[in-house]
Amino acid sequence: MPRIRLLRRALPAFVGLAVIASSPGAARAEPRPWRLDDLLPERISLSFETRVRYEYLFDPFRAGTTGDADILVLRTLLHGRVRVTDRLTVGAEMLDARAYFQQIPVSTGIVNTSELLQGYAEFQAAWPFGGTSTLRGGRITLDVGSRRLVARNRFRNTINGFTGLDWQWQGEGQRKARAFYVLPVQRRPFLPAETADNKVRFDRESFDVQFWGLFASDALPGDHRGELYLFGLHEDDSDRRPTRNQRLVTPGIRLWKPPATGRLDYQLESVLQFGQSRATTASLRDLDHFAHFHHLELGWSFDAPASPRLLAQFDYASGDDDPDDGRNGRFSTLFGARRFDFNPTGIYGPFFRANLVTPGLRLQLEPLESVTSFVSLRAFWLAQKRDAWVGSGLRDVTGRSGSYLGTQIELRVRWDVLPGNLRLEAGFAHLFAGRFRDDAPRSNGQGDATYVYSQATVRF
Repeated sequence: MPRIRLLRRALPAFVGLAVIASSPGAARAEPRPWRLDDLLPERISLSFETRVRYEYLFDPFRAGTTGDADILVLRTLLHGRVRVTDRLTVGAEMLDARAYFQQIPVSTGIVNTSELLQGYAEFQAAWPFGGTSTLRGGRITLDVGSRRLVARNRFRNTINGFTGLDWQWQGEGQRKARAFYVLPVQRRPFLPAETADNKVRFDRESFDVQFWGLFASDALPGDHRGELYLFGLHEDDSDRRPTRNQRLVTPGIRLWKPPATGRLDYQLESVLQFGQSRATTASLRDLDHFAHFHHLELGWSFDAPASPRLLAQFDYASGDDDPDDGRNGRFSTLFGARRFDFNPTGIYGPFFRANLVTPGLRLQLEPLESVTSFVSLRAFWLAQKRDAWVGSGLRDVTGRSGSYLGTQIELRVRWDVLPGNLRLEAGFAHLFAGRFRDDAPRSNGQGDATYVYSQATVRF
Protein backbone atom coordinates (compact mmCIF):
# COMPACT_ATOMS: atom_id res chain seq x y z
CA MET A 1 0.00 0.00 0.00
CA PRO A 2 2.74 2.58 0.76
CA ARG A 3 4.25 1.90 -2.65
CA ILE A 4 0.86 2.44 -4.30
CA ARG A 5 0.52 5.78 -2.51
CA LEU A 6 4.00 6.69 -3.76
CA LEU A 7 3.07 5.93 -7.35
CA ARG A 8 -0.08 7.96 -6.99
CA ARG A 9 2.07 10.92 -5.96
CA ALA A 10 4.58 10.45 -8.77
CA LEU A 11 2.20 9.66 -11.61
CA PRO A 12 0.47 13.07 -11.90
CA ALA A 13 3.81 14.84 -12.43
CA PHE A 14 4.73 12.62 -15.40
CA VAL A 15 1.23 12.42 -16.87
CA GLY A 16 0.81 16.18 -16.55
CA LEU A 17 4.03 16.90 -18.40
CA ALA A 18 3.27 14.31 -21.06
CA VAL A 19 -0.24 15.62 -21.73
CA ILE A 20 0.82 19.25 -21.84
CA ALA A 21 3.88 18.50 -23.97
CA SER A 22 1.76 16.66 -26.51
CA SER A 23 -0.75 19.47 -26.83
CA PRO A 24 -0.73 21.41 -30.13
CA GLY A 25 0.76 24.54 -28.61
CA ALA A 26 3.53 22.81 -26.68
CA ALA A 27 6.13 23.07 -29.44
CA ARG A 28 5.69 26.80 -29.92
CA ALA A 29 8.63 28.70 -28.42
CA GLU A 30 9.01 32.39 -27.79
CA PRO A 31 11.73 33.82 -30.05
CA ARG A 32 13.40 35.56 -27.12
CA PRO A 33 12.93 35.21 -23.34
CA TRP A 34 11.94 38.26 -21.37
CA ARG A 35 14.63 39.71 -19.09
CA LEU A 36 14.77 42.35 -16.37
CA ASP A 37 17.62 43.87 -18.38
CA ASP A 38 15.01 45.04 -20.90
CA LEU A 39 13.86 47.64 -18.34
CA LEU A 40 17.32 48.86 -17.30
CA PRO A 41 20.03 51.12 -18.72
CA GLU A 42 22.58 49.45 -20.97
CA ARG A 43 25.34 49.38 -18.34
CA ILE A 44 23.19 47.70 -15.66
CA SER A 45 22.27 44.02 -15.70
CA LEU A 46 19.86 42.27 -13.31
CA SER A 47 18.65 38.65 -13.32
CA PHE A 48 16.23 36.81 -11.07
CA GLU A 49 15.59 33.08 -10.68
CA THR A 50 13.37 31.18 -8.29
CA ARG A 51 12.82 27.43 -8.14
CA VAL A 52 10.48 25.28 -6.06
CA ARG A 53 10.88 21.50 -5.86
CA TYR A 54 8.96 18.79 -4.06
CA GLU A 55 10.90 15.57 -3.30
CA TYR A 56 9.68 12.25 -1.96
CA LEU A 57 11.90 9.35 -0.86
CA PHE A 58 10.45 5.96 -0.07
CA ASP A 59 12.57 3.48 1.95
CA PRO A 60 15.68 5.65 2.60
CA PHE A 61 18.92 3.71 2.14
CA ARG A 62 21.12 5.55 4.67
CA ALA A 63 22.11 3.97 7.98
CA GLY A 64 19.83 4.92 10.86
CA THR A 65 16.87 5.95 8.68
CA THR A 66 13.48 4.26 8.43
CA GLY A 67 10.16 4.87 6.73
CA ASP A 68 9.71 7.45 4.02
CA ALA A 69 10.41 11.18 3.82
CA ASP A 70 9.44 14.20 1.77
CA ILE A 71 10.57 17.81 1.56
CA LEU A 72 9.75 21.08 -0.19
CA VAL A 73 12.81 23.14 -1.16
CA LEU A 74 13.01 26.66 -2.54
CA ARG A 75 15.99 28.45 -4.10
CA THR A 76 16.03 32.11 -5.12
CA LEU A 77 18.90 33.91 -6.87
CA LEU A 78 19.22 37.64 -7.58
CA HIS A 79 22.30 38.72 -9.57
CA GLY A 80 23.14 42.33 -10.42
CA ARG A 81 26.03 43.72 -12.48
CA VAL A 82 27.14 47.27 -13.25
CA ARG A 83 29.59 47.99 -16.09
CA VAL A 84 31.54 50.86 -14.54
CA THR A 85 33.80 51.30 -17.56
CA ASP A 86 34.33 49.35 -20.76
CA ARG A 87 36.83 47.18 -18.88
CA LEU A 88 35.59 47.15 -15.27
CA THR A 89 32.40 45.48 -14.02
CA VAL A 90 31.23 44.98 -10.43
CA GLY A 91 28.57 42.49 -9.44
CA ALA A 92 26.77 40.81 -6.56
CA GLU A 93 24.53 37.75 -6.31
CA MET A 94 22.27 36.83 -3.40
CA LEU A 95 21.20 33.25 -2.64
CA ASP A 96 18.31 32.17 -0.46
CA ALA A 97 17.92 28.37 -0.15
CA ARG A 98 15.29 27.01 2.24
CA ALA A 99 13.50 23.76 3.11
CA TYR A 100 10.04 23.11 4.51
CA PHE A 101 8.08 20.12 5.85
CA GLN A 102 11.27 18.03 6.06
CA GLN A 103 10.99 14.76 7.98
CA ILE A 104 14.72 14.03 8.09
CA PRO A 105 17.71 16.16 9.19
CA VAL A 106 18.89 18.49 6.44
CA SER A 107 22.38 19.84 5.83
CA THR A 108 23.92 22.92 4.24
CA GLY A 109 23.61 21.06 0.95
CA ILE A 110 19.92 22.00 1.15
CA VAL A 111 19.67 25.09 3.39
CA ASN A 112 21.67 28.33 3.06
CA THR A 113 19.46 31.32 3.82
CA SER A 114 19.95 34.99 2.85
CA GLU A 115 23.56 34.65 1.76
CA LEU A 116 25.91 36.69 -0.42
CA LEU A 117 26.85 34.04 -2.95
CA GLN A 118 28.93 36.43 -5.08
CA GLY A 119 30.37 39.91 -4.61
CA TYR A 120 33.17 40.70 -7.05
CA ALA A 121 34.97 43.07 -9.37
CA GLU A 122 35.84 41.93 -12.91
CA PHE A 123 38.49 43.51 -15.11
CA GLN A 124 38.77 42.65 -18.80
CA ALA A 125 41.57 43.64 -21.18
CA ALA A 126 43.32 42.57 -24.36
CA TRP A 127 46.21 40.15 -23.69
CA PRO A 128 49.60 41.33 -25.03
CA PHE A 129 50.14 38.02 -26.85
CA GLY A 130 46.62 37.84 -28.30
CA GLY A 131 43.17 37.03 -27.00
CA THR A 132 41.24 38.51 -24.08
CA SER A 133 42.09 38.33 -20.39
CA THR A 134 39.51 38.55 -17.57
CA LEU A 135 40.34 38.78 -13.86
CA ARG A 136 37.63 38.37 -11.21
CA GLY A 137 38.29 39.01 -7.54
CA GLY A 138 36.08 38.71 -4.45
CA ARG A 139 33.45 36.11 -3.59
CA ILE A 140 32.71 34.06 -6.73
CA THR A 141 31.42 30.76 -8.11
CA LEU A 142 33.41 28.42 -10.38
CA ASP A 143 32.55 26.07 -13.27
CA VAL A 144 35.66 24.34 -14.62
CA GLY A 145 35.89 21.84 -17.47
CA SER A 146 33.54 18.87 -17.17
CA ARG A 147 32.37 20.15 -13.74
CA ARG A 148 33.21 16.78 -12.17
CA LEU A 149 35.78 18.34 -9.83
CA VAL A 150 34.82 22.05 -9.67
CA ALA A 151 31.25 23.18 -10.28
CA ARG A 152 28.56 25.73 -9.68
CA ASN A 153 25.77 23.39 -8.55
CA ARG A 154 22.59 23.29 -10.61
CA PHE A 155 20.31 20.59 -9.18
CA ARG A 156 21.51 20.89 -5.57
CA ASN A 157 19.61 23.50 -3.59
CA THR A 158 22.78 25.30 -2.42
CA ILE A 159 25.79 26.39 -4.48
CA ASN A 160 29.55 26.17 -3.88
CA GLY A 161 31.07 29.59 -3.22
CA PHE A 162 34.71 30.72 -3.10
CA THR A 163 36.60 33.86 -2.11
CA GLY A 164 39.72 34.78 -4.06
CA LEU A 165 41.01 35.41 -7.60
CA ASP A 166 40.04 33.79 -10.90
CA TRP A 167 41.94 34.65 -14.10
CA GLN A 168 40.69 33.47 -17.51
CA TRP A 169 42.12 33.87 -21.00
CA GLN A 170 40.19 33.32 -24.23
CA GLY A 171 42.19 32.95 -27.42
CA GLU A 172 41.18 32.11 -30.95
CA GLY A 173 38.58 29.38 -31.40
CA GLN A 174 38.48 26.92 -28.49
CA ARG A 175 41.80 27.96 -26.98
CA LYS A 176 41.43 28.80 -23.28
CA ALA A 177 43.52 29.05 -20.14
CA ARG A 178 42.62 29.62 -16.52
CA ALA A 179 44.24 30.00 -13.09
CA PHE A 180 42.59 30.56 -9.72
CA TYR A 181 43.43 30.76 -6.05
CA VAL A 182 40.48 30.76 -3.65
CA LEU A 183 39.28 30.02 -0.13
CA PRO A 184 36.22 27.74 -0.24
CA VAL A 185 33.25 29.30 1.54
CA GLN A 186 32.00 27.30 4.53
CA ARG A 187 28.21 27.27 4.44
CA ARG A 188 26.33 27.88 7.67
CA PRO A 189 24.53 27.07 9.90
CA PHE A 190 26.08 23.67 10.68
CA LEU A 191 23.64 22.49 13.39
CA PRO A 192 20.70 20.37 12.17
CA ALA A 193 18.33 22.21 14.55
CA GLU A 194 19.23 25.50 12.86
CA THR A 195 19.04 24.23 9.29
CA ALA A 196 15.65 22.71 10.12
CA ASP A 197 14.41 26.20 11.09
CA ASN A 198 16.09 27.95 8.11
CA LYS A 199 18.16 30.09 10.47
CA VAL A 200 20.23 32.88 8.97
CA ARG A 201 23.95 32.41 9.72
CA PHE A 202 26.37 34.19 7.42
CA ASP A 203 28.90 32.00 5.60
CA ARG A 204 32.60 32.44 6.15
CA GLU A 205 35.97 31.50 4.74
CA SER A 206 39.45 31.15 6.24
CA PHE A 207 42.98 30.24 5.26
CA ASP A 208 42.44 26.89 6.97
CA VAL A 209 41.08 25.68 3.60
CA GLN A 210 42.82 26.82 0.41
CA PHE A 211 42.11 25.69 -3.16
CA TRP A 212 43.94 26.51 -6.39
CA GLY A 213 43.88 25.39 -10.00
CA LEU A 214 45.49 25.62 -13.44
CA PHE A 215 43.47 24.76 -16.54
CA ALA A 216 43.99 24.80 -20.33
CA SER A 217 41.86 23.59 -23.25
CA ASP A 218 42.04 23.70 -27.04
CA ALA A 219 40.55 22.22 -30.19
CA LEU A 220 42.37 19.20 -31.67
CA PRO A 221 42.45 17.88 -35.25
CA GLY A 222 39.34 16.10 -36.52
CA ASP A 223 36.84 17.99 -34.37
CA HIS A 224 38.33 16.50 -31.20
CA ARG A 225 38.93 18.63 -28.12
CA GLY A 226 41.17 18.33 -25.09
CA GLU A 227 41.95 19.88 -21.75
CA LEU A 228 44.59 19.56 -19.05
CA TYR A 229 44.26 20.68 -15.46
CA LEU A 230 45.95 20.63 -12.07
CA PHE A 231 44.14 21.31 -8.78
CA GLY A 232 45.51 21.68 -5.27
CA LEU A 233 43.65 21.49 -1.94
CA HIS A 234 45.24 22.41 1.39
CA GLU A 235 42.91 21.82 4.33
CA ASP A 236 43.70 22.11 8.06
CA ASP A 237 41.65 21.43 11.16
CA SER A 238 40.40 24.46 13.05
CA ASP A 239 38.58 25.03 16.33
CA ARG A 240 35.42 25.88 14.38
CA ARG A 241 35.49 23.09 11.78
CA PRO A 242 37.07 19.62 11.87
CA THR A 243 38.32 18.43 8.47
CA ARG A 244 40.10 15.45 6.90
CA ASN A 245 43.31 17.55 6.92
CA GLN A 246 43.75 17.01 3.20
CA ARG A 247 46.79 18.14 1.24
CA LEU A 248 45.96 16.89 -2.22
CA VAL A 249 47.31 17.50 -5.71
CA THR A 250 44.94 16.41 -8.51
CA PRO A 251 46.15 16.39 -12.16
CA GLY A 252 43.79 15.32 -14.93
CA ILE A 253 43.14 15.16 -18.66
CA ARG A 254 39.91 15.12 -20.68
CA LEU A 255 39.47 14.32 -24.38
CA TRP A 256 36.14 14.42 -26.19
CA LYS A 257 34.31 14.79 -29.46
CA PRO A 258 31.03 16.74 -29.38
CA PRO A 259 27.79 14.95 -30.37
CA ALA A 260 26.58 15.28 -33.96
CA THR A 261 23.90 13.42 -35.89
CA GLY A 262 25.03 10.21 -37.55
CA ARG A 263 28.45 9.88 -35.96
CA LEU A 264 30.17 8.45 -32.90
CA ASP A 265 31.03 10.85 -30.10
CA TYR A 266 33.03 10.14 -26.97
CA GLN A 267 34.38 11.55 -23.74
CA LEU A 268 37.36 10.29 -21.77
CA GLU A 269 38.49 11.82 -18.48
CA SER A 270 41.30 10.43 -16.33
CA VAL A 271 42.43 11.87 -12.99
CA LEU A 272 45.17 11.07 -10.47
CA GLN A 273 45.28 12.29 -6.88
CA PHE A 274 48.09 12.17 -4.36
CA GLY A 275 49.25 13.78 -1.12
CA GLN A 276 48.03 13.29 2.45
CA SER A 277 44.61 12.93 4.05
CA ARG A 278 42.77 11.45 7.02
CA ALA A 279 40.20 8.68 6.87
CA THR A 280 37.50 10.75 8.65
CA THR A 281 37.08 14.20 10.18
CA ALA A 282 37.33 12.57 13.63
CA SER A 283 40.71 10.94 12.92
CA LEU A 284 44.05 12.50 13.96
CA ARG A 285 46.16 10.16 11.82
CA ASP A 286 47.64 11.49 8.56
CA LEU A 287 47.69 8.91 5.75
CA ASP A 288 49.57 8.77 2.48
CA HIS A 289 46.97 9.45 -0.20
CA PHE A 290 46.98 8.00 -3.72
CA ALA A 291 43.72 7.68 -5.64
CA HIS A 292 42.37 7.89 -9.18
CA PHE A 293 39.16 8.42 -11.15
CA HIS A 294 38.23 7.58 -14.76
CA HIS A 295 35.18 8.37 -16.87
CA LEU A 296 34.42 6.96 -20.33
CA GLU A 297 31.36 7.44 -22.50
CA LEU A 298 30.54 6.59 -26.10
CA GLY A 299 27.49 8.06 -27.81
CA TRP A 300 25.60 7.94 -31.08
CA SER A 301 23.02 10.49 -32.24
CA PHE A 302 20.43 9.01 -34.62
CA ASP A 303 18.84 10.83 -37.56
CA ALA A 304 15.31 9.92 -36.46
CA PRO A 305 12.19 11.47 -34.94
CA ALA A 306 12.71 12.69 -31.34
CA SER A 307 16.49 13.03 -32.00
CA PRO A 308 17.50 9.93 -29.98
CA ARG A 309 21.02 9.75 -28.59
CA LEU A 310 22.27 6.54 -27.00
CA LEU A 311 25.14 6.65 -24.51
CA ALA A 312 27.25 3.89 -22.98
CA GLN A 313 28.94 5.12 -19.79
CA PHE A 314 31.51 3.84 -17.33
CA ASP A 315 32.95 5.42 -14.18
CA TYR A 316 35.61 4.17 -11.79
CA ALA A 317 36.57 6.01 -8.58
CA SER A 318 39.13 4.25 -6.42
CA GLY A 319 38.53 3.18 -2.83
CA ASP A 320 40.69 2.30 0.16
CA ASP A 321 41.57 -1.39 -0.03
CA ASP A 322 42.89 -1.75 3.55
CA PRO A 323 41.69 0.46 6.46
CA ASP A 324 44.76 -0.49 8.55
CA ASP A 325 47.72 -0.02 6.21
CA GLY A 326 48.49 3.68 6.73
CA ARG A 327 47.40 4.64 3.21
CA ASN A 328 44.22 6.16 1.84
CA GLY A 329 43.11 5.17 -1.66
CA ARG A 330 39.64 6.75 -1.68
CA PHE A 331 39.19 9.38 -4.38
CA SER A 332 37.99 12.86 -3.36
CA THR A 333 35.69 14.61 -5.83
CA LEU A 334 36.78 18.03 -4.44
CA PHE A 335 34.01 20.55 -5.28
CA GLY A 336 32.40 18.75 -8.20
CA ALA A 337 28.79 18.08 -9.16
CA ARG A 338 27.46 14.54 -9.70
CA ARG A 339 23.82 14.81 -10.71
CA PHE A 340 24.54 14.73 -14.48
CA ASP A 341 26.45 11.44 -14.24
CA PHE A 342 24.89 9.40 -11.44
CA ASN A 343 21.62 10.47 -9.84
CA PRO A 344 19.48 13.31 -8.50
CA THR A 345 20.86 14.67 -5.23
CA GLY A 346 18.58 16.47 -2.72
CA ILE A 347 17.35 13.97 -0.10
CA TYR A 348 18.36 11.11 -2.45
CA GLY A 349 21.90 11.24 -3.88
CA PRO A 350 23.19 7.73 -3.07
CA PHE A 351 26.39 7.76 -5.17
CA PHE A 352 29.57 9.86 -5.09
CA ARG A 353 32.80 9.69 -7.08
CA ALA A 354 34.45 7.68 -4.33
CA ASN A 355 34.95 3.90 -4.04
CA LEU A 356 32.67 3.20 -6.97
CA VAL A 357 32.50 1.14 -10.16
CA THR A 358 29.48 1.83 -12.37
CA PRO A 359 28.64 0.99 -16.00
CA GLY A 360 25.44 2.33 -17.50
CA LEU A 361 23.29 3.09 -20.53
CA ARG A 362 21.37 6.30 -21.21
CA LEU A 363 18.86 7.19 -23.92
CA GLN A 364 18.19 10.89 -24.52
CA LEU A 365 15.11 12.04 -26.42
CA GLU A 366 13.78 15.38 -27.65
CA PRO A 367 10.20 14.59 -28.71
CA LEU A 368 9.36 18.28 -29.19
CA GLU A 369 11.37 21.46 -29.57
CA SER A 370 10.60 22.48 -25.98
CA VAL A 371 10.63 18.99 -24.37
CA THR A 372 13.69 16.91 -23.48
CA SER A 373 13.90 13.63 -21.59
CA PHE A 374 16.14 10.70 -20.77
CA VAL A 375 16.00 7.23 -19.30
CA SER A 376 19.09 5.61 -17.80
CA LEU A 377 20.08 2.26 -16.34
CA ARG A 378 23.19 1.93 -14.17
CA ALA A 379 24.65 -0.79 -11.96
CA PHE A 380 26.86 0.08 -8.97
CA TRP A 381 29.61 -1.79 -7.14
CA LEU A 382 32.15 -0.80 -4.51
CA ALA A 383 35.63 -0.50 -5.98
CA GLN A 384 36.98 -1.88 -2.68
CA LYS A 385 34.56 -3.96 -0.62
CA ARG A 386 36.28 -3.16 2.72
CA ASP A 387 35.81 0.58 2.16
CA ALA A 388 32.60 2.57 2.70
CA TRP A 389 29.61 3.15 0.48
CA VAL A 390 30.27 6.89 0.63
CA GLY A 391 27.22 8.94 1.52
CA SER A 392 25.22 6.05 3.00
CA GLY A 393 26.94 5.58 6.38
CA LEU A 394 27.43 1.87 5.57
CA ARG A 395 30.72 -0.02 5.67
CA ASP A 396 31.86 -3.59 6.24
CA VAL A 397 35.56 -3.58 7.10
CA THR A 398 35.61 -7.39 6.83
CA GLY A 399 34.43 -7.33 3.22
CA ARG A 400 31.94 -10.15 3.89
CA SER A 401 28.96 -8.14 2.63
CA GLY A 402 30.35 -8.15 -0.90
CA SER A 403 30.53 -5.16 -3.23
CA TYR A 404 27.27 -5.05 -5.21
CA LEU A 405 25.26 -1.95 -4.22
CA GLY A 406 22.38 -2.27 -6.65
CA THR A 407 20.97 -1.19 -10.01
CA GLN A 408 19.26 2.14 -10.61
CA ILE A 409 16.73 3.11 -13.25
CA GLU A 410 16.10 6.84 -13.71
CA LEU A 411 13.69 8.92 -15.79
CA ARG A 412 13.57 12.67 -16.30
CA VAL A 413 11.32 14.98 -18.37
CA ARG A 414 11.81 18.74 -18.90
CA TRP A 415 9.34 21.08 -20.56
CA ASP A 416 10.31 24.67 -21.36
CA VAL A 417 6.84 26.15 -21.20
CA LEU A 418 8.21 29.63 -21.91
CA PRO A 419 11.80 28.99 -23.05
CA GLY A 420 14.20 30.98 -20.91
CA ASN A 421 11.44 32.07 -18.51
CA LEU A 422 9.49 29.04 -17.23
CA ARG A 423 10.60 25.41 -17.04
CA LEU A 424 8.78 22.41 -15.53
CA GLU A 425 10.64 19.22 -14.66
CA ALA A 426 9.84 15.85 -13.13
CA GLY A 427 12.08 12.91 -12.27
CA PHE A 428 11.96 9.36 -10.95
CA ALA A 429 14.69 7.02 -9.69
CA HIS A 430 14.40 3.49 -8.33
CA LEU A 431 17.37 1.71 -6.75
CA PHE A 432 17.07 -2.07 -6.71
CA ALA A 433 19.00 -3.10 -3.61
CA GLY A 434 22.11 -5.23 -4.00
CA ARG A 435 23.69 -7.63 -1.55
CA PHE A 436 25.77 -4.97 0.23
CA ARG A 437 22.66 -2.86 0.82
CA ASP A 438 20.96 -5.82 2.52
CA ASP A 439 23.88 -7.37 4.45
CA ALA A 440 26.15 -4.50 5.56
CA PRO A 441 26.38 -3.72 9.30
CA ARG A 442 23.97 -0.95 10.38
CA SER A 443 21.82 -1.43 7.26
CA ASN A 444 18.19 -0.59 7.93
CA GLY A 445 17.19 -3.59 5.81
CA GLN A 446 14.47 -1.70 3.93
CA GLY A 447 15.41 -3.03 0.51
CA ASP A 448 14.78 -0.97 -2.63
CA ALA A 449 14.67 2.85 -2.50
CA THR A 450 12.44 5.01 -4.69
CA TYR A 451 12.69 8.75 -5.28
CA VAL A 452 10.44 11.16 -7.19
CA TYR A 453 10.50 14.92 -7.62
CA SER A 454 8.76 17.67 -9.51
CA GLN A 455 9.94 21.26 -9.83
CA ALA A 456 9.21 24.57 -11.50
CA THR A 457 11.81 27.25 -12.32
CA VAL A 458 11.08 30.89 -13.20
CA ARG A 459 13.80 33.16 -14.66
CA PHE A 460 13.79 36.82 -15.65
